[in-house]
Amino acid sequence: MGVFAAFAVVGFAAAYIGPTGAAIAEANADDATISLYASSIDDIQTRAVDAEAVAEAPVLEREGYTVYVKPKPKPKPAPVAASTGGSSGWSPPFVTPDPGSAQAIAYDMVKARGWGDDEFACLVALWNKESGWRVNAYNASSGAYGIPQSLPGSKMGSAGADWETNPATQITWGLGYIGGRYGTPCGAWGHSQSVGWY
Repeated sequence: MGVFAAFAVVGFAAAYIGPTGAAIAEANADDATISLYASSIDDIQTRAVDAEAVAEAPVLEREGYTVYVKPKPKPKPAPVAASTGGSSGWSPPFVTPDPGSAQAIAYDMVKARGWGDDEFACLVALWNKESGWRVNAYNASSGAYGIPQSLPGSKMGSAGADWETNPATQITWGLGYIGGRYGTPCGAWGHSQSVGWY
């Protein structure tokens, strides 16, 4: 068995040293610093670069072509709800009226006509401007009277004999006038805002 082991060692050594071993031994004999790694680096492709050519950037020409950039579309304005609040587009805000006040009476009448809180807000703004909601408001230059500033005040007699002192009578007449002439309180408010009267 010992003889067989000796032959095996010699065979392996001969196979290892063969052509590869001879190449390594030959390379080591020429230059002691070259290794298999160093010799494989020589296989890398290289490119010679002219320093002057790199310094000059190539000029690119369009050769008659033009570049068109599509403009961004202008944003569409947000749709604005139809405003009945006048030429300025402002509509007065809704405020709950004080119980027992002329405005509270008017609020109930506005709701009974099927108009919403927005219409009541327009009515409040309109009659604030006209009379300050005073039953006895009188305009000496025109002769207009009462909360709705009826001209003449005696027109409100069609709503009741107590038209001079009763806010409910004045409001009833005023809402009838507004409904017949402008359709809604916001319609009357819009007219008042644009021309100064309703």
